[in-house]
Amino acid sequence: MNLRSVKETAERFNISERRVQKLCESGRIDGARMISNVWLIPSTAAKPFDERSVVSSGDLVSLSDLCKELSISVATGRNWVKLGKLRPTSEIKRTAFFDREYVADIKSQIRSGKSTVLKRRRNKKYVSGSDIYNSYVSDDSINLSVVQAVIARIEGKKIEVSEGLLCAVIAECAIQLILNKQYGIKAAGCLSDYIHGNLRENKYLFLIDDLIYQYPLIKGVSDMYPEIFEYEYTYEEGEDILGLLYISLKNIGSRKATGSYYTPTAVVKKVCRSLFDRNDSADKDIFDPCCGTGNFILQLPSNIDSKNVYGNDIDSLSVKIARINYALKYDICDASIIYEHITEEDYLAFDTNRKYDFIIGNPPWGYEFSDLQKEQLRYKYGSAVGTGIESYDVFVEQALSDLKIGGVLSFVLPEAILNVRTHTPIRRIMLDCCSFQYLEFLGNAFDKVQCPCIILQSVYTGNKFSSIGMIVQDGSRKYSIQRERKVNADCLSFSMTDEEYLILEKMDNLQKKVTLAGRAVFALGIVTGDNKSYISQEKKTENEMVLKGSDLYRFKFNPSENYIIFKPESFQQVAPTKYYRASEKLLYRFICNQLVFAYDDKQTLSLNSCNILIPEIDGLSMKYVLAILNSRIAQFYFKKQFNSVKVLRSHIEQIPIAFIEKETQERIIEIVDSILEASDSDAIVKLYENLDMKIAGLYGLGIDEYQIIKSSMEGDNLFLY
Repeated sequence: MNLRSVKETAERFNISERRVQKLCESGRIDGARMISNVWLIPSTAAKPFDERSVVSSGDLVSLSDLCKELSISVATGRNWVKLGKLRPTSEIKRTAFFDREYVADIKSQIRSGKSTVLKRRRNKKYVSGSDIYNSYVSDDSINLSVVQAVIARIEGKKIEVSEGLLCAVIAECAIQLILNKQYGIKAAGCLSDYIHGNLRENKYLFLIDDLIYQYPLIKGVSDMYPEIFEYEYTYEEGEDILGLLYISLKNIGSRKATGSYYTPTAVVKKVCRSLFDRNDSADKDIFDPCCGTGNFILQLPSNIDSKNVYGNDIDSLSVKIARINYALKYDICDASIIYEHITEEDYLAFDTNRKYDFIIGNPPWGYEFSDLQKEQLRYKYGSAVGTGIESYDVFVEQALSDLKIGGVLSFVLPEAILNVRTHTPIRRIMLDCCSFQYLEFLGNAFDKVQCPCIILQSVYTGNKFSSIGMIVQDGSRKYSIQRERKVNADCLSFSMTDEEYLILEKMDNLQKKVTLAGRAVFALGIVTGDNKSYISQEKKTENEMVLKGSDLYRFKFNPSENYIIFKPESFQQVAPTKYYRASEKLLYRFICNQLVFAYDDKQTLSLNSCNILIPEIDGLSMKYVLAILNSRIAQFYFKKQFNSVKVLRSHIEQIPIAFIEKETQERIIEIVDSILEASDSDAIVKLYENLDMKIAGLYGLGIDEYQIIKSSMEGDNLFLY
């Protein structure tokens, strides 16, 4: 039996001591019983206590656990129950529970496509099927059309891609690549020859055994689908054809569940080029801790010796493929060397006992850690905080600790690591021990993944952060930072030149200014939970217009053709009615890379893509605040400081608003009213340009500074009505 104090348990699971006592007394802590202020739990209990799992450990699954399995929010789950998309088996204390067989059936239907419940959702974890990652290899790869043909044949024949078939197809390709590189031989059906013992003398083919040894019936697989094994593959230097086959055949859901977003070869080459153009690689140790099938290793410069190259991954099949790629790239057939340099380990759970000069790669994004793993990670890593631990944060933290002083970490990462609040802990760690050497904004670089990403190269110095000498590549713009900048862990923004940074400093240092932090009401637009059921395109007596973000322009909105019956109690999430019905309010686009605010004094309803702001700054008119937020000046601040595709409350609250006397405000408001009343687009643009110039003057910005702002906005949509 294990002894654990009530206080320790309460702190460990963030619940009250009284709650722990009640759970002990009721027997809900895995058979625990209370003795004084200590509870006893059987030593066989391997998992940490989680109150949600009390019922789930039996025949029922709680709604929260079902939502976790489907990768949806609990709020969405509750709404699906309300709409009949999910049918609880029972309800205990107003909490829905589901029979395990029902849960398995739901997941099976989603995987097979019989259920379309997740089809329109961004998270399609359980949608299955094969998918060709064209960008994973070069556009001119000889093998690309071959892999496409194999995938098409499998899909055309509706063949289920089992683990055995997956390994067989990869083994066929691997044998062909080995023979083609060694002898120039091109022939299909090599796996069958290998199984019959015809190729056993080849010095590389022990690596094929690693692929197929756990499948004693592999011959039956190749005999069952001979049409899949009739294609010829060609060895191409620097092309990860084995990896392309693997990731294209893998279930889409399993890629996302493990946080695996395989890096396009063009991006991998950028990482290697930007890293080794700036740093001497001679006799330097290089490590990819999440090497996948080895694409980063394949793209390393030819002057780097194999003895300095190391790779690791937790995915067993990926590691076996990476070993083949490593062996072929460096012409190594010594098993001990290959196994030493390409390892299969959980990078976050073992000590490397080695310090590296370079660490490169693309760590997993959004890996789904178990509750036990999360507890272990919180103990080990400063970046592992909160309920949702982001895998790439802890990978960055671990990698920094594995670098020599002066060593460089070069990772492909989501841009969110620079500016999203949940990543503040890892930013704090980076600012304490390293400086950035190179930052490149890549945009949406991954196939079918809407997530702007970056290449971030960090030099481990052991000292506080310095921005001097940092190179930034932002689209077609490339510049060097030569001034020390004020940075803090709240947001790391480097999408500005030194000249642009000075303008931001001038805005922040404006003597008479105020912000909306603590001086405004923010309210979410209506979350119906099912727009198809609640939104109509037909105007009726009982419904009214409801706005979406796309209906908004700067200053005013386009009358919507969407209508809703306002019944707050039936919606999934809704703000207090008084905010929708305010005598005047501002509405803004939530999903947008610009600030777009419209004025409303008609008590118009809005959906959650169209949120509400009600400024409450003594001495400042709402229409004046509207003018400021819609100006290029505020947009410049937003773009350079946050560089976000979402307009968050925390962003709006930080924008400096020039505090001016009533008389000057009235002159600004006159122009705003003219824009609100105008219908001619040319007239609106002319009014806006005039207003924008006046607002620049309120911030003390000269003509040259204003031109810098306008140039940085060149090509951006003005979002004028």
